[in-house]
Amino acid sequence: MLRTPFGKLLLALALALFLFLQYSLWVGEGGVRDVQALKHSVAALSAENEKLAERNRVLEAEVKDLKNGLEAVEEHSRLDLGMVRDNETFYLVTGNPDAKKTAPAAP
Repeated sequence: MLRTPFGKLLLALALALFLFLQYSLWVGEGGVRDVQALKHSVAALSAENEKLAERNRVLEAEVKDLKNGLEAVEEHSRLDLGMVRDNETFYLVTGNPDAKKTAPAAP
């Protein structure tokens, strides 16, 4: 059959169709490259979602603590607002405790 012109034409068409399908599989839209890129994007977004879910869990625990306990409210007011209780003395220490004290240079 390959000896006839019709057989050669049929073989050429089959080869052309095969090459076109291979090109579509590897390079075309929805091909292997696109699938790999989408898998990479999904992995990156999943990692980001995990970070955000952990942050949401921490914030949710903090909200529950603020709603139920007075200790958290007191801690926030002391740290953020500098509040003190009655009969307490507030000391503000300034300066760097690690800094070496040097004697002033003699004139």
